Amino acid sequence: MNPGKHFLPITKKELDYLGWDYVDVILVSGDAYVDHPSFAAAVIGRTLEREGLRVAILPQPNWKDDLRDFKKLGKPRLFFGVTSGNMDSMVNHYTANKRLRSDDAYTAGGKAGFRPDYATTVYSRILKQLFPDVPVVIGGIEASMRRLSHYDYWSDTLKPSILIESGADVLVYGMGERPITALAKLFQQPDWRKHLPECQQIAYIDTDTQKYVDDKPILLHSYQEELKDKHRYGEDFVLFETESNKREQRTIIQPYEHGKHVVVRPPYPVATEAEMDSFALFDRMMNLPHPKYLKRGNVPAFEMIKNSITLHRGCFGGCSFCAIAAHQGKQIASRSEESILAEVRDLIARPYFKGHISDLGGPSANMFRMQGKDLSRCRKCPRPSCLTPEICPNLQLDHHPLIALYQKVREMAGVKHVTIGSGIRYEMLLNHDARENERNGQRKYLHEIVKHHVSGRLKVAPEHTDPEVLKLMRKPSFDHFLAFLELFNEENRRCGKNQQLIPYLIGSHPGCTMEKMAALSRITRRCHLLTDQVQDFTPTPMTFATAMYYLEYNPYTGQKVHVAKSLAERKKQHDYFFTQTGRK
Repeated sequence: MNPGKHFLPITKKELDYLGWDYVDVILVSGDAYVDHPSFAAAVIGRTLEREGLRVAILPQPNWKDDLRDFKKLGKPRLFFGVTSGNMDSMVNHYTANKRLRSDDAYTAGGKAGFRPDYATTVYSRILKQLFPDVPVVIGGIEASMRRLSHYDYWSDTLKPSILIESGADVLVYGMGERPITALAKLFQQPDWRKHLPECQQIAYIDTDTQKYVDDKPILLHSYQEELKDKHRYGEDFVLFETESNKREQRTIIQPYEHGKHVVVRPPYPVATEAEMDSFALFDRMMNLPHPKYLKRGNVPAFEMIKNSITLHRGCFGGCSFCAIAAHQGKQIASRSEESILAEVRDLIARPYFKGHISDLGGPSANMFRMQGKDLSRCRKCPRPSCLTPEICPNLQLDHHPLIALYQKVREMAGVKHVTIGSGIRYEMLLNHDARENERNGQRKYLHEIVKHHVSGRLKVAPEHTDPEVLKLMRKPSFDHFLAFLELFNEENRRCGKNQQLIPYLIGSHPGCTMEKMAALSRITRRCHLLTDQVQDFTPTPMTFATAMYYLEYNPYTGQKVHVAKSLAERKKQHDYFFTQTGRK
């Protein structure tokens, strides 16, 4: 560990120790401060620090007292950055059936109660009350997936853009390194507001929309129209999702009352390998929770990921219940092998590392360096998934770079074992064309995984068995899973292993009825599958599955969809499965 490195300050005492008489940026987070590349506030803080700015972090401030926590670091010179943390605060707080959770993996000691419901909005309102003249920028998954009107499961209402409710000045969506750097420069100008339209991957409120005419923006129905007629929201959702699937996107504008418009500017281009390497700030970080938490216990989320390394961002799987594509993007952005191996060497040198790397992955394990063969065809492609209903013929599926990387990491001194914790998209390994399979290394990849990177059980996500439900989930046929199960067992025999394949399954998803849950139970028992990973669908903001849950029809087709809306029916679907399998 570099003795010259230090944690970003989180107390007045630390500011005094550093000799800082002012701070440029204060980042307010609903998570405990863990200085590690998997924790968003640390990444943004270190990104801004590299730009020469003085950055402090205010983790989990008390919002219930006289608000002294929000005042203790003073007033930043440029702006406040606000995030609920690595999770939407409502998902963090409540189970799928709206029961309050008793723990919080992003808090020291795993204790619940250290952040409010709708944390981004609560923090932003407090800051605008205390420091009305200081810009507030919101970001992270909670803000990103609430950038436009959205159905909120926990209040059972259609909510406006979080910009309207929070009073924040700017919203950063997606991965924030590039937009936050641009904003930090912009806020140094006294007339920064008029330059917001020049920025990318942000949203803000504007009263003049004529300036965007040349961009041929997408104009949504007003929020007030959506409240009066659900079908308007359905139409807007299709427009939003279709546009967000494209490699090149346009500005999206949604009107609100009193002449306000939420303007969502297009995202940055897919990050290059060099840019991805520049985002890997492990060498600037302490890679530990802040020492203030030592007496309060471990931060469970850090314990889970401290030995893992992220290879890439984005996911072209397009699962209808998943927020990754709308947040990180559908396109894959990968780091260089050199950057990844440098982080492995850094990990090996950390005092807590005992030789086991728990993951080399990303949103999906086996999408490293994959993209379209002809990117010009991807530029305006609106497909939500490159894998369903069938794998796109333009998709490059070469697994050899990932195989080579696994092999190099395994051979490094100090590495005893590498497991792959990210989910494997098994349908990408089912190629019956022998020459194509050889060219892409698909069977070879499975062999590497089975022989070297599974610790007894490999978890994959078929999610359901019913064809109609799977179609709504944007998942492949269950026959694909059964074909992969056969290949997996064959590779185990070939490698002299006795490992198990564990399927993740979802109940209460739109389209799922009691009869379909019963069929799922029968099929998994007939196939002798271990199915202890059954979860209830949670409607999270701005996903296709959540739109169907709210509308009770498919907004693309207008076809009615069964939705298990009552908690009683959701519980029955979950309990029925375990009752029928004899485990309740």
